[in-house]
Amino acid sequence: MTATHYRTAKVDGRVVFYREAGPKGAPKFLLLHGFPTAGHMFRDLIPALADRFHIVAPDLPGFGNSDMPDRGNTFDRIAETIDRFTETIGFDRYAVYVFDYGAPTGFRLAVKHPDRITAIISQNGNAYEEGLSDGWNPIRAYWRDASPANRAALRDFLKPESTYWQYTHGVIDTTKVSPDGHSLDNFYLARPGVTEVQLDLFGDYKSNVALYPTFQQYFRTHKPRLLAVWGKNDPFFLPPGAEAFKRDIPNATVRFFDTGHFALETHAPEIAAAIREFLPR
Repeated sequence: MTATHYRTAKVDGRVVFYREAGPKGAPKFLLLHGFPTAGHMFRDLIPALADRFHIVAPDLPGFGNSDMPDRGNTFDRIAETIDRFTETIGFDRYAVYVFDYGAPTGFRLAVKHPDRITAIISQNGNAYEEGLSDGWNPIRAYWRDASPANRAALRDFLKPESTYWQYTHGVIDTTKVSPDGHSLDNFYLARPGVTEVQLDLFGDYKSNVALYPTFQQYFRTHKPRLLAVWGKNDPFFLPPGAEAFKRDIPNATVRFFDTGHFALETHAPEIAAAIREFLPR
C-alpha cells in the first residue's frame, strides 16, 4: 500500500487542501471532485492507482478543507485557482479525472493548456447538452430569472436528505454506499457561508453550458485520450452525455456501470481497473 499524504498549498493567499499519493517520478494524475463533495470521494480510488501514478486530489475552493472563496464565486475563478495550484505543486503535465463540477473545471484547464493534458477520465463529467436531465430544471429556472424565490427554491439541493438521495439514487444495492461520504459532505455543507457560495455556483453553472461548444472544439481539435466511466443511472448527467464524446473523439472509450451519480461509492475497483487498462504505464 502507498501512503496518502494530506497537504495544503497557498494559492493567492488562500489555502487549497489536497491529498497526494504515489511516487514523485510517476506519471501525474489530477483528480477533480464535484458537488457537494471533496477530495475524500477518491478515498478508495487513490490506493488502487498510487502504485502507478503520482496522484493529487485537491478540494476545490469552498469545498472540503480548502478556504472559502469570496461571494460571487464562479467556475472561471475555481479553474483559475486550480490552474495556479497545479503550477504551485509542479504539475506541469498530467492526466485529469473529472467528475461533476470537476468537469467544467478540468475542461477549462484543457482548453487553456492543451499541451499539459495527457489524458482525460470523465466520470459523469458532462460537456454536452444532451447529457443534462430534467433534474436541472429548477436550476435552469434560476438561470432564466435570478429572483429571490428561484434562488430560495435551490436550497433544497443543500439539505442532508438531498445529499443522501444523490448518493443512493440509481444504486442497485444501497448497503454498498458508506454513510461516511454523504455524512462528511453534509458536515461541509453546514459550515458558515457555504450555502450562499453554493447557490452562487448553481447560478453560474450556466457559464459551463455556454462553454460546451468551446470544450467540444477542444475535443475535435486536440483529440485527447478520453475514457468515460459513467454511472448509467445518474439522475443529473445522462448516458447520452457520455456517448457524445465519441462524436468529437471517435477513439474515446465509453464504459457504463449499473449505479448512480457517485459511481466510485459502489464501483471503485471496476473503475480503477478500467483506468489501469486505459492509461499506459
